[in-house]
Amino acid sequence: QVHVVESGGGPVQPGGSLRLSCAVSRSLASFKYMGWYRQAPGMQRESVARIINTTTTTTTAYEDSVKGRFTISRDNAKNTVYLQMNNLRPEDTAVYYCNGILVGKHEFVPWGQGTQVTVSE
Repeated sequence: QVHVVESGGGPVQPGGSLRLSCAVSRSLASFKYMGWYRQAPGMQRESVARIINTTTTTTTAYEDSVKGRFTISRDNAKNTVYLQMNNLRPEDTAVYYCNGILVGKHEFVPWGQGTQVTVSE
């Protein structure tokens, strides 16, 4: 079974930066899709950023409110996906999760525990 473990969250002041990491127990080449999600208190989980792999290209996409501030990337050698978050705002406060869909599958792998990001003065 595939596992994902998120880390790197914590408290940060508005305007600050954090880099989240997602360690995956399987080669990232096994995935056709990897993404970061977040869930604020009382809200539904929402997509933040994603990497989509095809046989010829890799593309990234972002939720509108994080465009220009967040960057998703990956290190295939470490089986790790990152989310660099800059110019953080209080509304970015949430538990952040990563997840993906394996090649040949249509559902997400099991969700991890997430990592809490709190943006406040």
